[in-house]
Amino acid sequence: MLAFSVNCLCCLLERNRNSSSQYDLQVKGVVNTVLPKDLPKRAVKKRFLNVTLAASAVIVAALVTGFTLWPRSPAMLAESDHMATAGVFQHWQSGDVVVLVRHAERCDQSKNPCLGPADGITQVGSAAATDVGKGFNALGMDHADVFSSPATRTMQTAQYMFGKEASHQEWLAQCGKTMRDEVVAHKTAHRNLVLVTHSGCISDFEKQTGFKHAPTSQYTSALFVSVTADGQLKVLGIVNSGDWPAVLDKRFASK
Repeated sequence: MLAFSVNCLCCLLERNRNSSSQYDLQVKGVVNTVLPKDLPKRAVKKRFLNVTLAASAVIVAALVTGFTLWPRSPAMLAESDHMATAGVFQHWQSGDVVVLVRHAERCDQSKNPCLGPADGITQVGSAAATDVGKGFNALGMDHADVFSSPATRTMQTAQYMFGKEASHQEWLAQCGKTMRDEVVAHKTAHRNLVLVTHSGCISDFEKQTGFKHAPTSQYTSALFVSVTADGQLKVLGIVNSGDWPAVLDKRFASK
């Protein structure tokens, strides 16, 4: 048994040595093909420069192609005819919409006066939340549910948006890898759902729906998503807080 093991070890070492020699010969062959030994120094430099430029061009092309293929950010619904092409108003009337709203301006990250507790929103943020709430009320909230994370800033935002306390949901603060599935699971058929949450949670959701490189959401921005009764999800686009007048104008113009 010992003799057999020694023989096997010797065979393996010999095979590795042969493979290494073959590899060295292959590498030398490639180098000699690109830069033959009998070329003058000037020709060698020129050949090397051409090879370097060609390799650089390939790398740049790969980077450009990769960047082009990256999913872009969701559409800005106030621009062009995106509201119409996405069918946002029709989806809303059918009760197929989920909207992820980032809370208003944080008190602990602003020099503006606080509305109340330091972990809440600012007075400027409360005014912005009220304006965004007017936009949602113009769409119609009769067939809509409102959830918020239990954080002070999200609860205050929901309060100023809709004039009442929202249902507190712990999953809107934890988020993570299950965010997309949680959104679908909490959607009631034929009822719209407004979720007041955090930028990190919205980013998690965007990554899980094909928008890995979307920028961080703005304060009180709204990400509109359609979720059909059978759980099919489609990202419709974003309405930033200052875009609501333009969005509502498109709605009334289409009537």
